[in-house]
Amino acid sequence: MKVTLKVLLAAVVVLLVYMCYRSIQKPREYDAEKAARDKAIIARLVDIRKAQIEYKNVYKTHAGSFDDLEKFLTTDKLPFLIKEGELTDEQLEKGMTEQEAVKKGLIKRDTMWVLAKDTLLGKNYDVASLRYVPGVPGEKITFKMDTATLQSGSGYEIKVFACEVPFKDYLRDMDPQLTYNLIDKAEKQSKYPGLRVGSLEEINNNAGNWE
Repeated sequence: MKVTLKVLLAAVVVLLVYMCYRSIQKPREYDAEKAARDKAIIARLVDIRKAQIEYKNVYKTHAGSFDDLEKFLTTDKLPFLIKEGELTDEQLEKGMTEQEAVKKGLIKRDTMWVLAKDTLLGKNYDVASLRYVPGVPGEKITFKMDTATLQSGSGYEIKVFACEVPFKDYLRDMDPQLTYNLIDKAEKQSKYPGLRVGSLEEINNNAGNWE
């Protein structure tokens, strides 16, 4: 009996130690995995922002869908300035401008037209992946994206866009209680419970909510 009791007590102690360890380790593992996913998603949202800003520069409004954005990136061309040579310190001291130096043939400035994708995201960028949330196992998740027109304090109409993914989607396979805690904290602070770039409610210069 005494031996059996000792074995049981030892087992209980081991179990308690393990439970304490997991109670500490689980949040750490959760935070590490979330940080990795956040990093990948933020990088994708930054790419989307780059494309949307240039789309607006060309069309005076943001792309209303990823299909429109993808078409812009793969078919439209943007000007790319090629520079050969720079003004010397002596030329700058004499007040020479780049235009004057170009006319005299001292330096070269030329413009070529390059696909929007190549200029903004890189020649080998997979534009078709832009709409999908990266780093999440299982079925693909598509970012939610929309546009709106807001009025500034001085009465001007400002075109805005927002692209986002909620915690509940990109953390769907992780600890539900820890994810619920994240969502609850964000909502209590009147913040978006996820990652978002831009806003449809306020003019925020296309900022990300992680910035």
